[in-house]
Amino acid sequence: MGMDAYRFSISWSRVLPKGSLKGGVNKEGIAYYNNLINGLISEGLKPFVTLFHWDLPQALEDEYEGFLSPKIVADFADYANLCFSEFGDRVKHWITINEPLSYSAGGYAFGISAPGRCSSWVGNCSKGNSGTEPYIVGHNLILAHATAVKSYKDKYQASQKGVIGITLVSIWMLAHSPTKSNNAAAQRAIDFLFGWYMDPLTRGDYPISMRSLVRKRLPKFTKEESELVKGSFDFIGLNYYTARYAASVVPNNKLPPTYATDSRANLTTERNGVPIGPQAASAWLYVYPPGIKDLLVYTKERYNNPVIYITENGVDEFNNASLSLDEQLNDKMRIKYHSKHLAIVRSAIR
Repeated sequence: MGMDAYRFSISWSRVLPKGSLKGGVNKEGIAYYNNLINGLISEGLKPFVTLFHWDLPQALEDEYEGFLSPKIVADFADYANLCFSEFGDRVKHWITINEPLSYSAGGYAFGISAPGRCSSWVGNCSKGNSGTEPYIVGHNLILAHATAVKSYKDKYQASQKGVIGITLVSIWMLAHSPTKSNNAAAQRAIDFLFGWYMDPLTRGDYPISMRSLVRKRLPKFTKEESELVKGSFDFIGLNYYTARYAASVVPNNKLPPTYATDSRANLTTERNGVPIGPQAASAWLYVYPPGIKDLLVYTKERYNNPVIYITENGVDEFNNASLSLDEQLNDKMRIKYHSKHLAIVRSAIR
């Protein structure tokens, strides 16, 4: 394809089957990634390596419920250090965690991904609390990330000459109509998706909107933790796919609190019956290329112009079994999607 980089994730369980160093290192797992990294470099590709793409070792879930426990921070740091020491002589771009938002919300607010926890009235979950657990998990993800970054910078960066960051995802938000309340709702929606992680990483604390609305359910950083987290990256990986309209809503005090309603923003895909963009095969993916420019400029202006890599972007299509292979390979939809997004990224850079 003519690319000069290759992004992949290491499976925590493949190198540490029990999740921690006390359970032993799987030498076959280490050899697997050494072979992969060496093969990539021999082809002129720079490895961009993600340490955690949501595959928590089951042993740690069984022992202390994984990222619900602060114990995870030390075990993640040990795992990260193992990877730095084994692979860091060749890997120069490290990503600690992919989309902490998706992991915390999907697994603990909506119950749609592992470990499938949520309030019983939110989804088909046997245990969980959608009003508290997403924030606890998000907090521990941030601390695990920052602890791993500190370890890398203290022990490895000077000799290995690499960089380390984190990959975040966000939907771009537009006000459903140009009113003050809807503009505020769009900002709150961004805060609860993107600011949830970017504010601590750049300012050492959560967005004011989250602190004022979630209150006691939102964990607090100690002074030491705030200093640890603030500035804990060399770059930000950014995943962008789609956008939404946001409208302000009055909270329903009869319902228990949940992450899904805490932002007091109603998110929709259309305005006055018109979709925000063409729908892809995934129900959630509506194509809106201008959103990537808006998100990039927003990140630059709000968060002190960090180095950004676009680590994910793309579109899926409906499978049409009646088309021949040649017809399917004439991939006009995807060509249009990428050409528009690339052009708009160029515009953002300019």
